[in-house]
Amino acid sequence: MRDMETTQKGNDMMTTMWATCNKCKNQVEMTVNVDDYTSWENGALIQDAMPYLSADEREVLISGVCGTCFDKMFGSEE
Repeated sequence: MRDMETTQKGNDMMTTMWATCNKCKNQVEMTVNVDDYTSWENGALIQDAMPYLSADEREVLISGVCGTCFDKMFGSEE
């Protein structure tokens, strides 16, 4: 689940998002450019649309699973 709060920063519309992990129910907060988010929703790859997000932030948007739970399910890259 994602909740959003949109604000204007200069010429860019930014939104603060809270994505809830489906496993542990922790919320992940992130700020994204509204145009970038829209681009992703319209089919752009998330890493191209929002490269400034961490891999964990992108994962919770894609799958609804936070980085900690993802690592517990699949192991970490380290």
